Amino acid sequence: MSDPIIEARQLTLGYGAADVVADLNVEVRQGEVVALLGANGAGKSTTLMGLAGVLRARGGEVRIKGDKDRSPLHRRARAGLGFVPETRSVFMNMSVHDNIRVAGVKSARVFALFPELEARTRVKAGALSGGEQQMLVLARALCRAPTALLLDELSLGLAPMVVDRLFEAVRDAANAGVGVLLVEQQTHRALSIADRAYVMRRGSIVMSGEASELKCRAGDIEAAYLGGIAPLEIDGLGVG
Repeated sequence: MSDPIIEARQLTLGYGAADVVADLNVEVRQGEVVALLGANGAGKSTTLMGLAGVLRARGGEVRIKGDKDRSPLHRRARAGLGFVPETRSVFMNMSVHDNIRVAGVKSARVFALFPELEARTRVKAGALSGGEQQMLVLARALCRAPTALLLDELSLGLAPMVVDRLFEAVRDAANAGVGVLLVEQQTHRALSIADRAYVMRRGSIVMSGEASELKCRAGDIEAAYLGGIAPLEIDGLGVG
């Protein structure tokens, strides 16, 4: 197996005085999709923010391509890390064309991934459907040719057909060599495109394995670990 592209080693993260994630070990290798599963409040989004450089590690470390990395998000992005947060990060008052332009990617590549966006080129991103916005966000990230890609709740609030389109693009990217860490609450959908998976509960990994094996136990996993933990409230923030 190849060395991890991005990994957390004994990583501890938190907000204010509270730790949300403690002593976490997660790794993603080239060409694989790794699903990070858990209920609301399990620490999934916090984990991604730590790996992305949005949150500074309180303990442990993040390693990128084998090297310890304490740099912020913009530097990690320049080095090949893609990060799609839960909130759809488009410029709502700018057209689809301008959203693509400011991302520094080619329109032709975006439209090759999601042809339905081509007819919406002059439309403001805020007037797109939720699925179209997410296609735009994902296309911008993929067209920057990342080596590692962190995706937070890509399917949130979207129709199944749109989710299938997004997940197909993610799987194709992994097949082309990108290492993907996918945070999801839709267990079956995530495991259908993943190679491996981790299950989080209250800031810790409680289970991990091959996606094919965990898919056979999806019902038990959902009942035991994904039954709807209330979000942890810290300084007025819901932490997922």
